[in-house]
Amino acid sequence: MWFRLTKPARALPLGLALPLLLAGCGAGVARIEGAPAPDLPLPAGIQVAFNHRSGHRYLSPINQRWRQGDDLEAMILAAIAGARQEILVAVQELSLPRVAAALVAAQGRGVRVKVVLENNYSTAWSRLSPIEQAALPPHQRHRIEQLAALGQGDAVAMLQQAAIPMLDDRADGSSGSGLMHHKFMVVDRRVVVTGSANFSPSCVHGDRDAPSTRGNVNHLLRFDSGELAALFAAEFARLWGDGPGGQTDSRFGLAKGGGPSQQVRVGDTTVTVLFAPHRRRDPNHGLLWLERQLLGVRRQLDLALFVFSAQNLADALTGLNQRGVKIRLLADPGFASRPFSEVLDLLGTSKPDRLCRLESGNRPWKEALAGVGTPRLAGGDKLHHKLAVLDRRSVISGSFNWSPSAAFQNDETLLRIDSPRLAAHFEAEIDRLWQGAELGVTERLERQLRSQRRRCGSGQSRPEQRPMASTIEAHA
Repeated sequence: MWFRLTKPARALPLGLALPLLLAGCGAGVARIEGAPAPDLPLPAGIQVAFNHRSGHRYLSPINQRWRQGDDLEAMILAAIAGARQEILVAVQELSLPRVAAALVAAQGRGVRVKVVLENNYSTAWSRLSPIEQAALPPHQRHRIEQLAALGQGDAVAMLQQAAIPMLDDRADGSSGSGLMHHKFMVVDRRVVVTGSANFSPSCVHGDRDAPSTRGNVNHLLRFDSGELAALFAAEFARLWGDGPGGQTDSRFGLAKGGGPSQQVRVGDTTVTVLFAPHRRRDPNHGLLWLERQLLGVRRQLDLALFVFSAQNLADALTGLNQRGVKIRLLADPGFASRPFSEVLDLLGTSKPDRLCRLESGNRPWKEALAGVGTPRLAGGDKLHHKLAVLDRRSVISGSFNWSPSAAFQNDETLLRIDSPRLAAHFEAEIDRLWQGAELGVTERLERQLRSQRRRCGSGQSRPEQRPMASTIEAHA
């Protein structure tokens, strides 16, 4: 496949993974018999890459070692290399120096390049003074230390030096939207690259100062479709306005005005796109859209989520469970036990916050869902997917975390791709993550719950106001 190097890992047994063997309702370990085929067929016009995929490997530019997975950066670089007229990039973070160098080279051969970033990541870190660096939040200082340790250059500084037009979500005259959280690139109005990954080392390859890391667990999709590219180019145009230095006519966040989902065909595959955010009273908003997709599931629902803090979606899962739908949910280990996590509802428990307050409106299940787990990852890596597989036939993907902030504040992408062939790839990814996953209330979570109950008792209700997922996502 074109997005990975050709030196293969040891061959895996053929055949799709056999059904998951679940432990009981308490904490346990998920097991899978069998393994996915290394190269499943794909629908015409669509490619997919997973940076932790079993059976593929590539040479990491972080440490020059062979590692398991697809090279997401290679997918991005291949799309840039094929550009002849225009490249539009809208990503929360672009800190991969090779990607920056490729964009500079594209501009040098006459390609129009435009870049939109989140304002927290639009400053060239190498040009910050020691005093400016000291004033940054701890996670931002740590990020700069990691990027400097790579010794590969400052991607934003490279773009600035080449005078590539760039702006961030302050170009509308505001202090920034909730998050400019998009992760997409449009090439020549015919190719779209998008998914869950930021264009950063920690989202793609791992951290140099932690050799065991392999990057946050992510995927990217490539679509060859003029119709789909036109939708993403129109979204980019709303963000861009007339570009840097012009009128304050860029539109971020709610200023874009929402809008309904749009549907196109990529080859024989139906793809539905929804761009966020929307106002809470707008019936097109992302959480209602997701709820409608879930309510259409008949047999099986598989989820792999970084953030899950939307009560209406937890309630939708309640209805599916009552109808006998088989549900498997993988949550990021660092997020699953947060007080506002809906994973706790599914586990039949609740957790007071640091002020001993409980979220009003929570509805913990009377009987815990057996198919809830957290994957075992290297320290520092996160489960960063925002995906669902519906009845083994359709995939939900994009940048959109399953949270109110994604629906009502952030610039986001939601996709539904109706393709059993593509769904098989995402099923294999979820099966892989289930191998060794911890199920139910883990020992760590149980210790946290006991500690909070000793300190807080039963807790006190508070208004239903979940913290912004942007504060979590900004650390990913």
